[in-house]
Amino acid sequence: MRIPPYHWWRTVFFLIPAITVYTIVLGAASIVSSVFDSSGYFAHRCARAWSWLILKTTGVRVTVEGLDRITPGTTYVFVSNHQSIYDTPVVFASLPYQLRIIAKASLVRFPVLGWHLKRGGHLFVDRKHPDRAGILTRWRALVSEGLSLIIYAEGGRSWDGRVGRFKAGSFLLAIEAGLPVVPLAIVGTRQVMPKGRLRTEPADVKLIIHDPIHPPAIDAPTARDAKAFAARTRDIVAAAVEERQPTGV
Repeated sequence: MRIPPYHWWRTVFFLIPAITVYTIVLGAASIVSSVFDSSGYFAHRCARAWSWLILKTTGVRVTVEGLDRITPGTTYVFVSNHQSIYDTPVVFASLPYQLRIIAKASLVRFPVLGWHLKRGGHLFVDRKHPDRAGILTRWRALVSEGLSLIIYAEGGRSWDGRVGRFKAGSFLLAIEAGLPVVPLAIVGTRQVMPKGRLRTEPADVKLIIHDPIHPPAIDAPTARDAKAFAARTRDIVAAAVEERQPTGV
């Protein structure tokens, strides 16, 4: 019988229990804070602390490039590639913005995580019966609330590290809401924990922030307009990932 490598033991018997404790403690703090802070700002600070602790405990060292390309206080739709479950801690710990995610409606039922997301002002979408008018209204309200969104436009994690096609739905909403899109390229999180592997390893990760792209001014945007916007954003992200990602990773 093959004995699992060191990092498997470390993940199962140290890292997973540690992250469970972080989630329970900071999730509880987030939920309690929502009673006094309906904006979700403190809950987001809990999420950033949770992310920092996970990265630190795992041994992930993040280098951020291009932070000077974005303007503090501006509402953005950050669009990233998706290589690993570690992408979210990297983004939350590295971007000094009040970030919200778009989550599946079914996540509301998850103890702690679902409660944190709901009370923290994150957006939920019923994929079987999406309320487009309600979603668009929520997107337009982000500006007055000082919030930004993070979206993984591929719709799931990549198996091989390549950047897949970006789905157009979020880009159509960005055009309709008039919100600038910021392409993000995450490189290196597959070395930490790729999809399908129950083992983490310390690694160096890069988060590359590109110049914001302002959506085309179109009164009645079509699916074709959204697909073109999505393809343009995807090309920027894919080029950065292909250039920076180590060969064979």
